[in-house]
Amino acid sequence: KHIAIQSAAEAENGGNAGAVELAALPPVPFAEKSSFSAKLAVGTAVTSVEMLPPRNPTGLDAFIEKCRACQDAGIDAINLPDGPRASARMSVVATAFAMRQAGLTIEPIPHLCCRDRNLIGLQSDLIGAVALGLKSWLIITGDPPKLGNYPDATGVFDVDAVGLTQLCSNLNRGLDAAAQPLGEPLPFTIGVGVNPGAIEPEREIARYIAKIEAGAEFAITQPVFDAEALLRFLDRLSKHSVTIPIIIGIYPLLSARNAAFMNEHVPGIHVPGAIIDRLRACDTKEAAIATGIAIAREIRATITEAGGIAGFQVSAPLGRTDIALQAIAARPLGEPR
Repeated sequence: KHIAIQSAAEAENGGNAGAVELAALPPVPFAEKSSFSAKLAVGTAVTSVEMLPPRNPTGLDAFIEKCRACQDAGIDAINLPDGPRASARMSVVATAFAMRQAGLTIEPIPHLCCRDRNLIGLQSDLIGAVALGLKSWLIITGDPPKLGNYPDATGVFDVDAVGLTQLCSNLNRGLDAAAQPLGEPLPFTIGVGVNPGAIEPEREIARYIAKIEAGAEFAITQPVFDAEALLRFLDRLSKHSVTIPIIIGIYPLLSARNAAFMNEHVPGIHVPGAIIDRLRACDTKEAAIATGIAIAREIRATITEAGGIAGFQVSAPLGRTDIALQAIAARPLGEPR
């Protein structure tokens, strides 16, 4: 098996430094890695709610209760962003483990960001996470520090999302980043991000294919606000010889101001003017929230009707899981796709 961990710079330049030849162990079958991968493997439509980890330990109890509400509603997973928009929150590993300790059966899917840890730290976190029972991950490169509250912080970026996906694939085959044997394969379910609204779609598609070739097993999109543009993007992806399950991101907007903020400050997001106009026409906060939920449902219905997707991830804006659940409740949970 050809194993190569590239730095972000090497990957960008098409380099192949550090490649070695070493026999790898057979990986754990995809369907046996986690409850989440088992559902994806048999074609069950999955649902996920994305919630930010708490800012402090005091907020953990409330966070757990929101997760419990999602579990009771039949949601399959909770996605945990890792330092979103270069901000500091509770560790995703600690948050996910706290979910397990609380007795929740809903699957935590922590994100792993290349920005904040070097290759040694990334690998150590992954190995430790498996020991804690955390097996499903979403691999992301991460926003640069200048976007957050700590613009003078150092972005590490030893690898990008492609290189980190390759590292997880190595670990799945019992090899570390230096291609040294670990003695056993580690059962990671490897998820990656993809942005249907990328400014450079050709580059985005090329990177997505590179992630698949590096070992990605499922993908989650950035929030989608233009269903037709998404379907055109998915049609292009489907022409590749190897495909993986794709979960579509949905975000129920709270107001026209919220939509404008997404456009101006969240990389890779574009909210069409027609949606902003609908929200602007709302004369109360409650009406705007209801309109945002309706828009999210409309987008989801259009995408569901077209078929060919693995499920939906809905964001909980400002931690409002009640809004997230309303946005996803119209589809019977757990139905085959």
